[in-house]
Amino acid sequence: MASEWANGGSPAESEDPSGSDAELRELEDELCRLGGVLAVRVVGDRNGRPIEVHVLADQSKPAKQTVRDVRAVAQTMFGLELDHRIVSVAQLDSAAEHSADGSSPILAPRARVGRVNFEAQGVRADVRVVLIDGDLEYSGYAEGSVAAVARPQLVALATLDAVRQSDSAAEAIHVVSADITRVGPTRVAVVSVVYVEPPVELFVSGSAVVRQDRDDAVARAVLDATNRRLGRTAAAR
Repeated sequence: MASEWANGGSPAESEDPSGSDAELRELEDELCRLGGVLAVRVVGDRNGRPIEVHVLADQSKPAKQTVRDVRAVAQTMFGLELDHRIVSVAQLDSAAEHSADGSSPILAPRARVGRVNFEAQGVRADVRVVLIDGDLEYSGYAEGSVAAVARPQLVALATLDAVRQSDSAAEAIHVVSADITRVGPTRVAVVSVVYVEPPVELFVSGSAVVRQDRDDAVARAVLDATNRRLGRTAAAR
């Protein structure tokens, strides 16, 4: 993907607008995961190279820092060097984050990972994930193969099971994939889930930097993929 953008790809690839659009949308999705970023629109030329990057952000950090973060993600994850002059950042006034009556919005509390237990029994493994939400604890379970490649998936399934204990709306969520990848020198847990709202299926990803424990990072990545949308669902109810 990075080489196609950097070198223009083959003539056939350059003439494929659908492929170029998909690459730009991938870039948008990754940039939307940056802290403080609310929305992103990337405009490309006919060869699929970004020529404008428009970012809508809050005021949690300076606009210049957001530009640096955008360029870092493009370079690190896509091998794409963005000129800072094509990146524009619009920041919402903090007053816009208040409700119509001038009061601050009530943010729904978010669960956090309490602990993750992984037990191997022969060729089978049992995983238990405990989420803590205020004074409450929710436990989720999953079992499957002890194979190393299956471990992130099992942890993700156990975490989602715990999320379902706390919010019935999570019944509409299915884990698609879970893995540990490397972004530059950093290991990152990446989880993708799908929200099923027939006839619509919405795919969402979540990520978390591996601090010390990979299982903990996978569980946090599941929460990253589910917290925001479940919060909006709760607000709607």
